[in-house]
Amino acid sequence: MAVQIIADKKLDTVYKKATDILSKGFNAGDGYPQVWIRDFNTFIETSCKVYRRDSIRANLLTFLKLQQANGEIVDGYVLKGHVTWNDPNIYVSSNENSHVGFKNTVETDQETSLIQAMAKYIRITGDKSILQEKIAGKTALQHLEVSISYLLKNRYSKKYHLLTGATTQDWGDVQVEGGAVVDVDENTHWAMDIYDNAMFVIALDDMAGFYKTGPERQKWQQLKAITITAIRKFLWDAKNHKFIPHLYIGKSPFPISFDENKIYFHGGTAIAIEAGILSKHEIRLVNQDMLRNVKLSGAPSIGLTLYPVYPEGIYKNSTASKPFVYQNGGDWTWFGARMIQQLISHGFIKEAYTELHPMVARTIKDNGFYEWYGVDGKPNGSAAFKGSAGALAKAIDQLKEWAKNN
Repeated sequence: MAVQIIADKKLDTVYKKATDILSKGFNAGDGYPQVWIRDFNTFIETSCKVYRRDSIRANLLTFLKLQQANGEIVDGYVLKGHVTWNDPNIYVSSNENSHVGFKNTVETDQETSLIQAMAKYIRITGDKSILQEKIAGKTALQHLEVSISYLLKNRYSKKYHLLTGATTQDWGDVQVEGGAVVDVDENTHWAMDIYDNAMFVIALDDMAGFYKTGPERQKWQQLKAITITAIRKFLWDAKNHKFIPHLYIGKSPFPISFDENKIYFHGGTAIAIEAGILSKHEIRLVNQDMLRNVKLSGAPSIGLTLYPVYPEGIYKNSTASKPFVYQNGGDWTWFGARMIQQLISHGFIKEAYTELHPMVARTIKDNGFYEWYGVDGKPNGSAAFKGSAGALAKAIDQLKEWAKNN
């Protein structure tokens, strides 16, 4: 297997394409720099190898400069005056005069994504000094602490000990009830899901790692343990070895006749593996489940978002209702490659290599890193999506490293 991986030129081709895209920095299709933290978190490791580290460091700190008074972190930012996408909710800060921020408030992964990205940057560069960088009288580390305080105050169920968010499709950032679509409003049905909470577990582990002494680490480790226990108790369906889609604070937005718990969230499950929530036996089972879902759906790869899909007409939000479109059963390399990363990390090398190939093949065939694919195999969205490039590059890097050592 090691020799086969080393000799696989397709892996080299895709890796080269990915690093070429990431070496160009953070300019989007319109030529202006745009940085989105949930994406940045998934390609920062490769970026640190091929792009200027001082620029990456500055980008991370800009998120803290744009941190709001209540402690929340924005989704992304652009240069002030260049683009607004007609978003009525622009985020500004007196600590950052050059950029404006945007945020899809239905999701609860911005704060945790930034913490993870910081940790990855430090692990690769060794630049621990970034945590002591002063912004508005607080160190960067203190700002990260404030961001978790925001989550515990505004996005936390004390009853369940889990983070909350709107009702979305797995890791998606579109709420199903209509209304503001990407912003929490009067239509929102608050719920808890595996993606937000697995991201929280990873971030808490990273927070513990930012401190030098045991007592400083202890509160983050305790909160991490409490969260994992709550996930296993309230979200994990051991009988069917899957996570339930949502645990609702109040009512579900769906009719009683619709059994949402039959739906399998692939992306959140991959992140749960990264967070250390599943055993090796459970990882094997969920990987088999995902492959079965891929076969049943006709999807091109294990990047399939969820299955079975939410049926058309079940939502008030028409943009989220089409089966096998976008986050409702689209096939995303961005998350499929993150599942591959976890298979490699947990010793499932043969499975990882086999399941990676459809994503590698289509990247070469279509000459691009598209956002998502339909079940018909047709690419959709940007052809230079850095999230796809970064996730795929990291998976290939891991495979090559394993092969070199074996």
